[in-house]
Amino acid sequence: MNISIITVGKLKEKYLKQGIDEYLKRMSAYAKVEIIEVADEKAPEVLSASEMLQVKEKEGERILAKLHPDTYVIALAIEGKQKSSEELADTLDKLATYGKSKIAFVIGGSLGLSQQVLQRSDEKLSFSKMTFPHQLMRLVLVEQIYRAFRINRGEPYHK
Repeated sequence: MNISIITVGKLKEKYLKQGIDEYLKRMSAYAKVEIIEVADEKAPEVLSASEMLQVKEKEGERILAKLHPDTYVIALAIEGKQKSSEELADTLDKLATYGKSKIAFVIGGSLGLSQQVLQRSDEKLSFSKMTFPHQLMRLVLVEQIYRAFRINRGEPYHK
């Protein structure tokens, strides 16, 4: 299985990088996992609704350019479906069983994802109704993917 995590912006926080690197190392036994960063759109602090839309669309174009036509896309979005760790594990297991070997998780920038990215996605996943920094979501996501592999293999870790 090949998993891509496509995310907007560079990760600057060293502690988050260390955590992500640890889970990527652990997951190398289960799947090829890569993080693809696309540039965030530079914008002033205060934006009009149309400017926000433009920012999301430009970031969305960069995300869409990284997606292959045969990739199963899971967009992280507040309005998405919330799943337990077991349900996420089941989703990944079923995708693998039915020949979906390329999976991309997409994390938007600070303004979220464009309509085009949401329409391209096969599934929308929400970790909570709360808003989290998109940099922190990378760490949470890689940990949950790792947990899913451990659950599917019946290996100790998940409690």
